[in-house]
Amino acid sequence: MNRPPLKQIIEAALLAAGEALTFERIQGLFEADRAPSRDEIRRAVAELSADYQGRGIEIREVAGGYRIQVGAEMAPWVSRLWEEKPARYSRAVLETLALIAYRQPITRGEIEQVRGVSVSTSIVRTLEERGWIRVVGRRDVPGRPAMYATTREFLEHFNLRGLDQLPDLATLQDPDQAHLELDLRLPDELEADSAISDDEQGANRDE
Repeated sequence: MNRPPLKQIIEAALLAAGEALTFERIQGLFEADRAPSRDEIRRAVAELSADYQGRGIEIREVAGGYRIQVGAEMAPWVSRLWEEKPARYSRAVLETLALIAYRQPITRGEIEQVRGVSVSTSIVRTLEERGWIRVVGRRDVPGRPAMYATTREFLEHFNLRGLDQLPDLATLQDPDQAHLELDLRLPDELEADSAISDDEQGANRDE
C-alpha cells in the first residue's frame, strides 16, 4: 500500500489525538527507518496551516508540539455546544499562577511575600488539579519548602510554545500588574471577574 502524503498522516494523527503531538510522537507513527525528519514535519505542518487559512480551524504550535484547534474567532459560536458554564478563577488564583509562571521555581512563602497575603492550600490545590503547576524540588532552607513551576499542560492551555512567549515583565513587584499581564493570555472563558473568592477574603482579613 502506498503511503499517503505526510501532511495527511499528520492531519489525521492530530485530529485523532485531540492534543498536541511532539515531533517524537509524530515520528513514532512510522517505522524507525522511515520516520520523517523534523524539517519534513515542519514543512508538512506549514502546508497544512496554509490549507487552513480562512477556515474555522487552525494548527497551533504549543509546548514543543502541534495541535489542531478551533480558531479563536469561532469561540463565541462553538462555546454554545456546552451548556455548562466555563470555570472562572478568582484574582488570588490568577495572581498566584502569574507569579509561578514568571518567578519559577518559587515557594509558597515567596509568593506570599510578593502578594502580601497568605496563599491558601485550596489555591495551590486548584492549580495542581488543573495540571498547570507541579512541585519540582525543595528549597535548601529550613523547612525545605516545596518549589513550584508550570507544566506542559499550562503551556498547551494558554497556547504558548514556551515560557519565552509570556508578556515581558522585568520584575513582578506589583501583583496587580502580574494579574493584568497574565490575563492577556487567558481565553475568554477564563476571564477573571471582580469578585474575590472566599479564600481571598479570608486572606485579606489576616492582613
